[in-house]
Amino acid sequence: TMFKIGDITFPSSTVLAPLAGISDLPFRMINRSLGCDFAFVEMISANAIVYQNKKTEVMLTTTPEDRPLGVQLVGSDPEIIKRALGEIEKKQFEIIDFNAACPVRKVTRKGEGASLLREPRKLRDLLTVIVESSHVPVTVKIRAGWNALSINAREVALHARDGGISALFIHGRSSVQGYKGRVDYEIIREVKEALDIPVIGSGDVLSPQLARRMLDETGCDGVVIARGAFGNPWIFRETAEYLRSGTIPERPGIDEIAEVMTAHLRMCCDLYGDRGGAVSFRKFFAWYTKGLHAIRPLRDRAFRAQSGGEVTDIIREMRTGG
Repeated sequence: TMFKIGDITFPSSTVLAPLAGISDLPFRMINRSLGCDFAFVEMISANAIVYQNKKTEVMLTTTPEDRPLGVQLVGSDPEIIKRALGEIEKKQFEIIDFNAACPVRKVTRKGEGASLLREPRKLRDLLTVIVESSHVPVTVKIRAGWNALSINAREVALHARDGGISALFIHGRSSVQGYKGRVDYEIIREVKEALDIPVIGSGDVLSPQLARRMLDETGCDGVVIARGAFGNPWIFRETAEYLRSGTIPERPGIDEIAEVMTAHLRMCCDLYGDRGGAVSFRKFFAWYTKGLHAIRPLRDRAFRAQSGGEVTDIIREMRTGG
């Protein structure tokens, strides 16, 4: 189950995705505490790095324990990307990933993200620049294609390989599909068969069973966990166990969920301040408590809470059933 990207060994088959607005330091650390071996900071714009955007500085916050760690860049101007690489070199990320997969319109209309799937040669040239300017392994994230009529991942992947990448991440949907509809395992398998570097599959790895299905149906070297980790850091431990023994550990009970929520909230407050932490934790509160009995009133209160202490009290009530 292990694979290597450059000289970095991945001890397990799972990688935590870069998730816009979500993959901050607290989120990464809580997932690491439950079996995540490799994580990415959220997607960062090369422009934002070069123009020293304050929000980007916060997004790049890391600690010595937050390792190994990758960074994912999005951009389309080779000069800006080169300058951005010079800036982030100081942070000593283990991997530089380049995004040719983001389907969001404000990204694609600038010729960035998934729109590069329509220009495989331009993608290759950008990757060549990144590989030449980087001291660490470079990877790329692509999708099946731009839309149903242009499923060209194999062609894109071969151009990317010519750019000198060390591994490739592929989401088995087209850009137009976004995160909806069917994941195309077949196209991921075609890409895996065409390349002699690690290929890591992505899309709907929402459970240990779906992780196994991705690995079995595509032959890929690893899987990316994205939405599957929302409020569910246990997915890493469970997937490792399931791949090893075929059994799925028991789901966490309310006490363990509450403990992990409290630890996650505390890290948010440490990073963003008391009120900022409470606010940034709201979406996680909703995810952690999904499907819990009679949670609605507590969730509504959590969404109005203005301090870490208030949210801690709500978690305590949740645990004791009021």
